Amino acid sequence: MLVAMSVGATEEELENVRSHIRGEGLTPHESHGMERVVIGVVGDVGARKERVMNKLSALPGVASVTPISRPFKLASREFHPKDTIVRVGGAVIGDGNLSVMAGPCSVETREQLLTTADAVKAAGGTILRGGAFKPRTSPYSFQGLGEEGLVYLSEARERTGLPVITEVMESSDVDLVAKHADILQIGTRNMQNFPLLMAAGRAGKPVMLKRGLAGTIEEWLMSAEYILSTGNPNVILCERGIRTFETATRNTFDLTAVPVLHHLTHLPVVADPSHATGKRWLVRPMALAAVATGADGIMVEIHPNPDEAWSDGEQSLTLEMFAALAPVLRQVHELVSGLGQDPAMAAGIYRRGR
Repeated sequence: MLVAMSVGATEEELENVRSHIRGEGLTPHESHGMERVVIGVVGDVGARKERVMNKLSALPGVASVTPISRPFKLASREFHPKDTIVRVGGAVIGDGNLSVMAGPCSVETREQLLTTADAVKAAGGTILRGGAFKPRTSPYSFQGLGEEGLVYLSEARERTGLPVITEVMESSDVDLVAKHADILQIGTRNMQNFPLLMAAGRAGKPVMLKRGLAGTIEEWLMSAEYILSTGNPNVILCERGIRTFETATRNTFDLTAVPVLHHLTHLPVVADPSHATGKRWLVRPMALAAVATGADGIMVEIHPNPDEAWSDGEQSLTLEMFAALAPVLRQVHELVSGLGQDPAMAAGIYRRGR
């Protein structure tokens, strides 16, 4: 449920409401607007719902108490109507500009990573991606350099000024990865690894949550709820394709998820055409399509020599291909942003909450 405080409600009245919520075994989460504070009440009220709502409605400083219809409370636009903006280093995700995340699937060598990082910076990329820990389908495939790869990522950040995003696979590794990364990535196979989600949320760093291989949008947002429930508001969603009966591509790129998410949630949405398609020649058209649907950012894999990459070379762009793609992505984004101001698009297909 949502508790909307009156305009000018005092801190004493706010604390009284918080205290009553906690007294019911529930958790208050606050959203501060220009004029008033809205408190989201999270927890299982069950048959107590009407009683709790009536009790909170009678408290001084409370303007209204309304139920939230979505099972995902903190991720819902009902709780937080305005878009969440995630700021990390010099990069901003979800503010209406286009974020471009690029880098190798896996960190292989110091030279490989620094060369790629320089190319990302030169092309106007905003965030450097690279895998130090790699979840692979086969136990015999390259699993990543681990901590050595994290050290190289830290060096690349110092060299280029680009914030770094990398995947964390286990709760026990969260502190180590957070020491080197600016954004913690939760991969598709861990979308419903709830202990990991909670540990990542508590690390205090922004978290990018990739959609599970067969995860519905509601399941995905419920997973995001685990991170948000730790008190960490900086969650980014990443559509990377889902598993269907189709075999022509690695996965099926669900581009409808982008506008659907903008309708349902305030969280920024990034699209990953590399993992979605698994084919280098499909990355460019699908990246452009994702921007056209209103994605807040694009994540692509690039490599100095994809044919010799230690992982996912088939879907990695060359540095030259990325340099050619980046400005076109921005052109499409500018066009889409203009359409978002068109009264004919009042239904808000492209952006929400602005």
